[in-house]
Amino acid sequence: MKPVRLDRLLGGMGYGSRQEIAKLAKVGGITLDGRDLTDASQRIAPTPDLPDRMTVDGRPVDPPPGLVILLNKPLGMTCSHKEDGALVYDVLPSRWRRRDPAISAVGRLDKQTSGLLLLTDDGDLLHRIISPRRHVAKVYRATLARPLEGHEGALFASGDLILEGEDKPLAPAALEVISPTEARLTVHEGRYHQVRRMFAAAGNHVEALHRERVGALTIPVDLAPGDWRLLGPAEVDLVFREPDTG
Repeated sequence: MKPVRLDRLLGGMGYGSRQEIAKLAKVGGITLDGRDLTDASQRIAPTPDLPDRMTVDGRPVDPPPGLVILLNKPLGMTCSHKEDGALVYDVLPSRWRRRDPAISAVGRLDKQTSGLLLLTDDGDLLHRIISPRRHVAKVYRATLARPLEGHEGALFASGDLILEGEDKPLAPAALEVISPTEARLTVHEGRYHQVRRMFAAAGNHVEALHRERVGALTIPVDLAPGDWRLLGPAEVDLVFREPDTG
């Protein structure tokens, strides 16, 4: 990775202005490999191992640009930077709100949908995941207001279903019946409120919706709603694999 000025690197990671970082460096507040970095103009390579090598105010530095976060999104949070109320970004360290490039949600889950949400500051990765050409699978578990009637699986798999207000049919989607009022739906698109609108088109109403998987990536069993963790490259690769819902 191309080295960048220390003040620019840490400024883009939300640690403060260039002037503030320069002052911190002068008083020995930044170290690299155990040595003080007193010159904020020194160039540093933002390698993935930087948190193991650099400290700021005695604590490991945050990951450099290119981070990927898995959040177990609870109900009631919005995937927005600007809306009122609880936001998914509120659970992250406050300085991460100032990172440049900014951390953004990879697609959105509405306020009343819970489950697996990815966030990243890697714009190329974000677009790879949400691009219709990649056909990344999203697996949802839906609780329905009324029992399934039996025709829904064929309807969703047909490739002929056109949602209200649209003129392009949906790509085929796979339905797995869990109980009379519960189903697992695998889609490869990300249209607005897609799962809710699909069941509405089938004459039903989604009362609860939870995203279980993106590709072959699932929520770790020990990750409680509202908790998050950083993903490594091998886990990110799972996003582009087909899910095993068996």
